[in-house]
Amino acid sequence: MHLTGQGHFVREEQPPRALLVGLDTGEFDQESSLAELEELTRSAGAEPAFTLVQKRPAPDTATCLGSGMAEEAGELVKQEGLDLVIFDRELSPTQIRNLEKLCGVRVIDRTMLILDIFALRARSKEGKLQVELAQLRYMLPRLSGQGTSLSRLGGGIGTRGPGETKLETDRRHIRRRIGSLKEQLKQVEASRSVIDKRRKKNGTVTVALVGYTNAGKSTLMNRLTQAGVLAEDKLFATLDPTARALKLPGGKTVMLIDTVGLLRRLPHHLVEAFKSTLEQAASADILLNICDASSQEAREHLAVTERLLQELGSAGRPVIPVLNKWDAVAGAEFAPHLPGAVRLSALNGTGIDQLLQKVEENLPEKMFEVELLLPFSKSGMAARLREDGAVLKEEYVAEGLRVTARVDERLYGLVREFDLQPREEEQEPWL
Repeated sequence: MHLTGQGHFVREEQPPRALLVGLDTGEFDQESSLAELEELTRSAGAEPAFTLVQKRPAPDTATCLGSGMAEEAGELVKQEGLDLVIFDRELSPTQIRNLEKLCGVRVIDRTMLILDIFALRARSKEGKLQVELAQLRYMLPRLSGQGTSLSRLGGGIGTRGPGETKLETDRRHIRRRIGSLKEQLKQVEASRSVIDKRRKKNGTVTVALVGYTNAGKSTLMNRLTQAGVLAEDKLFATLDPTARALKLPGGKTVMLIDTVGLLRRLPHHLVEAFKSTLEQAASADILLNICDASSQEAREHLAVTERLLQELGSAGRPVIPVLNKWDAVAGAEFAPHLPGAVRLSALNGTGIDQLLQKVEENLPEKMFEVELLLPFSKSGMAARLREDGAVLKEEYVAEGLRVTARVDERLYGLVREFDLQPREEEQEPWL
């Protein structure tokens, strides 16, 4: 309890305490996956209190765990007064129902937990539509035989989202709703596509921050652009894409896009629902693959991101590995094995200059220096040069405005006639 300003005592609500359960069948690294599940649990607002792991060749069809371990889990929940059981794999409706009978509390799986966090984080219209679509697709085949999770819609972790609108658990109704969500998403995607085409037409270069969740992408976004993006030490703190202009040292302005974090074994419902958002990142001109360099899983995190980007069609685009949180690394030397990797700390700003230099080296069009004489009638072009290029020097002379500037080929096409030393059309691109 704590004392309010009015002198009243208010009871602080304690987060639900959860039992985390893993089944090690040898399919993946169970220890790393459970560590990730702990982070997901905290991000959802619960406290991981106990962990149980059982090794089995395959999940039991009735309770996932063996009957003895399932009973042990139920006893632990009752003895310790736990509120929730979270499994580190996807469960069938029958398994959920049987486990809830044994434990007497809500039982959810990894997919339900991730969907819940997404529902908690979604802010934009598109984000909310995508989350609801993923939740309904997950729910549809599970309507028959599901346990207490459907009888307590909107009552806590694993029940956010569609449940809050008291959706009928009727297949036809949910299919109609899924169809409606797809149509709404098409409209949102169409309007975003118009914006993307306008950017390409204007020659805007896009740079996407991609990578594992909680790698520090939002902190880096804020460091580079003062975007004010929510940056928390939580998984999936950022869900909705954010775009901000970033002026590089050489004068070129690019569009920096922050995207939803990725995760090992990301549920296919989410990948499908967020495909358009992820494809937007994968189609950027330059990709910054951010990882938490202080994590023992850093290499795997980089690989997970790269695999997904390739699946989404990013082949051929420059990808720059960014080892963030380097200030927290104690003598790690894996960077030499990553060609072109940049070490930095988004928190204190070290290494940012090297990152910007790397981005400039990978720009689709190189910047070059020109000396122009703009007549007074065209002096307004100087504003365009400042916006899309870099004005290094300018002075008024009798004939007009003399400007030394750095430009790319597209911008040069607009001012070629004023160049004091015009370049030939057939000349090689300037460096």
